[in-house]
Amino acid sequence: MLNIPIGGFCGKIKWGFWAHQRINRLAVFSLPPEMQVFFKTQINYLTENAVNPDKRRYAVVGEAPRHYIDAEAYGDSALYKLPYYWKEAVEKYGEDTLALNGTVPWAIQQYKFQLTEAFRQKNPRRILRVAADLGHYIADANVPLHTTRNYNGQMTGQEGIHAFWESRVAELYGESYDMFVGAAMYEHKVAHRAWQAVRNANAGLDSVLRFERELSAKFRPEQKYVLEDRNGVIVKTYSREFSERYHQLLNRQVERQMRASVKMVADFWFTCWVDAGQPILSDFSHFDLDEQAKKEEKEEKMGWLKRLFSVRTESDN
Repeated sequence: MLNIPIGGFCGKIKWGFWAHQRINRLAVFSLPPEMQVFFKTQINYLTENAVNPDKRRYAVVGEAPRHYIDAEAYGDSALYKLPYYWKEAVEKYGEDTLALNGTVPWAIQQYKFQLTEAFRQKNPRRILRVAADLGHYIADANVPLHTTRNYNGQMTGQEGIHAFWESRVAELYGESYDMFVGAAMYEHKVAHRAWQAVRNANAGLDSVLRFERELSAKFRPEQKYVLEDRNGVIVKTYSREFSERYHQLLNRQVERQMRASVKMVADFWFTCWVDAGQPILSDFSHFDLDEQAKKEEKEEKMGWLKRLFSVRTESDN
């Protein structure tokens, strides 16, 4: 068995597979019946493929920046001053600078329009693929640590906090969260909503870092960390006692951000469908990928995995 560091090689890439999958899954239940007739039959696909962007994070050129935005790179109050739209942002900063510092609020807008087009074309396979990806980026925008260069506490001696906040805490307490967010609503201001999600997440960043730092001062290393066996792999992770105290200090912050993610995903899926003219989705209620499509998707994912181990680690970024 292997002994790996906290969070493995996860770093900046994810809420945690469990949380991403749960967010997409729960969003389905907020959709109107006219959409559920298709989305419910495909709920397993939307759940399982919610993590595709993370799987291709290091394997596909241009993927990485879609998961975050480093607000500090643009100065004070950047999240209130940056251009809402991609074209204006490119004109002001250039694509290289934007890619270097993350593009999640613009990526959400891009995928919103892609999903609208998929609905308009009545392409069920495309609808599912883009909807799953859009749900992922929306969830990432709601993570405080996706809005800072100090995404893993590496600048403040808090390495591992990323996986702690979005994976360990969510997996330990997620089943107790109240995730009923009500019916999906039409979003009139897509760009504003994307930026507001990032701003709200960033507003909680100080608490995420400060509470962990204050709590760490009260725990000895052997109290703060434990070794757990996960499918034959020994993983160093945060103890349940430390996690519980942190969870209490955050006052259910992770739950609030997960709820915000579920609500936003449902709202955006619904908005895309409405903007596409509300196509009749019952025609796809028995849709299933044919064998060729399943083979193609399997090969695509294997390709991501192979490239994952041939690229540089995140610590090299």
